[in-house]
Amino acid sequence: MSSGLRGQRVVVGLYLIIVAFTGFAGYMTATIVDEINPPRFLFLIEFPPTPVGLAAFGALTIGLVLGVLLIAVTVISERFDDADPGANSGTDADSTANSADHSGEADGPEPTPNSDE
Repeated sequence: MSSGLRGQRVVVGLYLIIVAFTGFAGYMTATIVDEINPPRFLFLIEFPPTPVGLAAFGALTIGLVLGVLLIAVTVISERFDDADPGANSGTDADSTANSADHSGEADGPEPTPNSDE
């Protein structure tokens, strides 16, 4: 299983947890607070200020906002992903070159020629 698939499962799981929590928070808000003005989903659809109405409003609102953002991130990352999964970043070549340059040398600063002599 690739790490991308596992990552997508984690993101979708977090998304569902956040949407469920928001629905629960809306339900609890309506049970505790009296005289709530009816919220409007997308400024068009009015939800009743009942526990179920506020739970649906909260879950739909967060679900839509986060869903749009997650889809945008997915589309952008697929379109602009320029990393090669099997490519080496060059760190091995750099470390090999550095070890070849410093082989046999003492660990200290190089002596500089004295211009006074």
